[in-house]
Amino acid sequence: MRLVLDTNTVISGLLWNGPPRKLLDAAISGNVELHTSAVLVTELRDVLAYPRFAQRLTVSNESVDRCVERYLSIAALTASATIDGAVIADPDDDHVIACALAAQADLIVSGDSHLLNLKHYQNIRIVKPAQALLIVGDG
Repeated sequence: MRLVLDTNTVISGLLWNGPPRKLLDAAISGNVELHTSAVLVTELRDVLAYPRFAQRLTVSNESVDRCVERYLSIAALTASATIDGAVIADPDDDHVIACALAAQADLIVSGDSHLLNLKHYQNIRIVKPAQALLIVGDG
């Protein structure tokens, strides 16, 4: 099963335990395929550098670069499709959908209400991490 994780889900999985971490673990064990794009990787790097994550990175003995490298070791870099205006409430979220379309993903996994409110885009379901775990059978 192919998944695209929103940046908030990736960060939660990299820095804390819980459903997002279990999704990363499912990718490590080969139970799911994760896909990302250059835009999403840049966003991941930028958001991890926010001051609010500095203490968590230190406590976890991590760095922004190491987190991004860890994620790229389990997620395939996919060229995004071109879309326009999929998430009217937050156009930045279009990048997640564009990546999912290009990757032919089965699920977009996010905690973002703008994405979750869509419920699906074309044939791609948009779900929370805990729901994704149930769908992929790791929950």
